[in-house]
Amino acid sequence: MKVTYYGHATFLVETMGKKLLFDPFFTGNPINEGINHEDIEADFILLTHAHGDHSADAISIAKRTGALLISNYEIHNWAKANGVEAHPMNHGGKWEFDFGTCKYVNAIHTSTFPDGTNGGQPGGFVIWNEEGCFYHAGDTALTLDMKLIPMTCPSLNFAILPIGDNFTMGYKDASIAADFIECNQIIGCHFDTFGFIEIDKKRAKEVFEDRNKNLILLDIGSALEFNKTN
Repeated sequence: MKVTYYGHATFLVETMGKKLLFDPFFTGNPINEGINHEDIEADFILLTHAHGDHSADAISIAKRTGALLISNYEIHNWAKANGVEAHPMNHGGKWEFDFGTCKYVNAIHTSTFPDGTNGGQPGGFVIWNEEGCFYHAGDTALTLDMKLIPMTCPSLNFAILPIGDNFTMGYKDASIAADFIECNQIIGCHFDTFGFIEIDKKRAKEVFEDRNKNLILLDIGSALEFNKTN
């Protein structure tokens, strides 16, 4: 599995010959202005929730690439109304796609579109196939529901967790989340995009190290590969 970071919570995961784009936020993102979303290809677009800093470019990229959008039922309806093919999910459910199994899990946050319309309940995704298993938490607080993930899903090779605080859990709570999900390789997201979520990256890494976890803070546009052994 190859993971490319595009800032905030936007990631491209390449697995099983498919490109999975999570929470595309390019337009209006102050920290990835050098990246042209017209160059981004995707087979699937997965939205954790409706906020503009996660859904901003979902429709335009889906229309250009023909990607199938995957999210909760309300976001599915929004996508269909905007002429995009979509697959609806809801909490606790899973579905078999070309890239493997996708499970929609709980998140504690809010979810409205920029115009104020209902975006349903936020969630995260656990995805697994013969190449491995990973979790994109989306925007969430620390929640005991995370303990259900290792009970109901294969062992995680890596997880993407928000660490910026204020709007989501901060890195101290995220380090506890890493224990809950029983995952040692954590990619941080939702930090340093704007003033409310700027963090001390050195201290964040230390907090994870204290729990024998590895916090990975990728540079924008950089990539990392995972397999079942790491």
